[in-house]
Parts: sequence; structure tokens; C-alpha cells
Amino acid sequence: MKDILSLTREELTEEILALGEKRYRAEQIYKWLHIKRAYAFEEMSDLPASLRSTLRENYIICKITAVKTLISKIDGTRKYLFELSDGECIETVFMEYKHAYSLCISSQVGCRMGCKFCASGLDGLVRNLTPAEMLSQVYEVERLTGKTIGSLVMMGIGEPLDNYDNTIKFLTLLSDENGKNLSLRHVSLSTCGLVPKIQELCKLRLGLTLSVSLHQADNTKREDIMPVTKAYNIDELIAACREYISYTGRRISFEYTVISGVNDSKEDAQKLSKLLRGLNCHVNLIPANNVTETNYYNKKDSTRIFESYLLSAKIPVTIRRTLGSDINAACGQLRRQSAE
Repeated sequence: MKDILSLTREELTEEILALGEKRYRAEQIYKWLHIKRAYAFEEMSDLPASLRSTLRENYIICKITAVKTLISKIDGTRKYLFELSDGECIETVFMEYKHAYSLCISSQVGCRMGCKFCASGLDGLVRNLTPAEMLSQVYEVERLTGKTIGSLVMMGIGEPLDNYDNTIKFLTLLSDENGKNLSLRHVSLSTCGLVPKIQELCKLRLGLTLSVSLHQADNTKREDIMPVTKAYNIDELIAACREYISYTGRRISFEYTVISGVNDSKEDAQKLSKLLRGLNCHVNLIPANNVTETNYYNKKDSTRIFESYLLSAKIPVTIRRTLGSDINAACGQLRRQSAE
């Protein structure tokens, strides 16, 4: 059966018209799904019993269940382990800032990109998430917390552009004025650098922020920690980023995980500065998380020192605020623990 929550407003209207119903019935159903957040067709009290029965026979409504919740004693960050309908699990992180609430969602179960510093891909890719499973992370966290999500980052488990079609449909649903209506200017999408998909994305001019996981400015060294470089080298990636800026007018954010002894030297900073000079961008430095299965770590003050190198080269840079450090809020860790 089709997951009705994955249907855009236009697709839902076509389905309802095909059932012989009036167009306004689709509008009612869409409101029940995306405004009232109904979990069962029985809740849709203004629909005829016959239509509710037909919907039950032909569609399902996506439901995810929080099976574990970790709450940081430091800053209140919440990390949810959600179980999907097939028993697979994903992670979602709820973060509180001064003036808004933000959510970091997953786009896949597992990941096939193989970045060595990330726990998400240690077991490979299991499957893609549906648009409804991505959207349900937003809806369910809002229900559990009673808070309204004001910004969203696609930086959880998975590579969003490796699940391109479902990601685009999710963004369509998320920003629909008749639903959640979240402006895509408040959405940041992280990618390890799937160049053809970046080129497709830029032509859509969605207005979202593209966050590119760079982590190294040398091709050979980047290949060692990010295998995707073998398919799309750094020069190709930067060219695609320039194209994105040209099409959208949006500044690119480059994510750079500082790993002691791997990419934190002055020479690494100089290569990065040369690569990004003149580009409308911002560098977001991230102290490496200690992942049990790797030997990567972040030495005290190494991130701050690396920042000083970039600042001296006049590269816009900040160090990402660390949230949920006491609950392993980095993606992939909780899911792996639950599978052991």
C-alpha cells in the first residue's frame, strides 16, 4: 500500500480524484495529515465513513516510534532513536538555541559513503528513507517536545543527495504553505560531494544552504578519509560549488572536521585557504568526535589553532558550537549501540 504521507499535495489530489471523490476532499485529508498530524484515518472525522474505509484499504500513514531518548544535562539537547515500520532505526537530534529550536534529521538507514571519521557508515547502507519517514522526524519531535521546529539540518545518518528524489520530495512537503510551511532558507543540506547531484540541485534554486563536507584540501589525503573523492575530485567539487553559488546566490558552508594528526597542520590550513580564496563561503570547524571503531581524535586546542590559521588568511570561519556532548549526539553512535 502507498504511504499517503509521502504524497505531495498535487499527487494526493490526483489520487483522490481517481477514487471518484471531489477535489476538496484531498484538501481535507492533507490538512489532517500535515496540520492536525493524524495517525489514523479514523481520526478524520469530517470525511464520510465510506471514504475513510477506502483510504484504509489503499493507504498507510507513516508512523515512527521513539524507542530511546537521551537528554543532555549540559544543554538540554535531545537525541532520539526512532524505530521505523520495518524495525530499522534512525537517529534525530533536537537542539535548543537562544531564539529557536533546530532539528538534525537522518535521510538514510546507514550510509555507503564510507567516511572514516563517521560512525554512520560503519555498517554500510541498509536503505533510503521515504519522504514520509524524513517528515515524520519533524512531526514526531514537535509532538514529543511541544516545540515548533524553526530550522532544520540534514546532517544525520545518511547522504541526502544519495537519496535525491526522496529528499527533494521531502523538502517540497516540508515547505508547502498548506503544511509545515518551513522556509527552505532555514534548511541546511549536508553532502560529502556528489557532484552531479549538486549540479541538479542548484538548478532547482530552492534557497537552502548547501553544506559541503570537505575535511581536507588535498586530493590524496581526502581520498584516504573520504572515498567519494575517487569519484569526484576536489577541483570538480569546488567547480560544482561555484555553479551552485552562481545559480542560487547562496553562500556555501564547508564542514571541516578537525582530526589531530590527519588534517590539522598549518600546511593543511594553507592549502584550504588557497582552495577557498575568493569563494563566497564560510568554513565550519568541527572538533572530531571520538569514535570507538577508529583511531581519530581531537587534541585539546587543535581546532582553535586551526581556526587562527584560517583567520590569518582572511577565510570566514567559526567553530561549531558543541551540543549534547554528554549523550554522544554525533550521528550513528546510538543506532550502532542499539544494534549490538
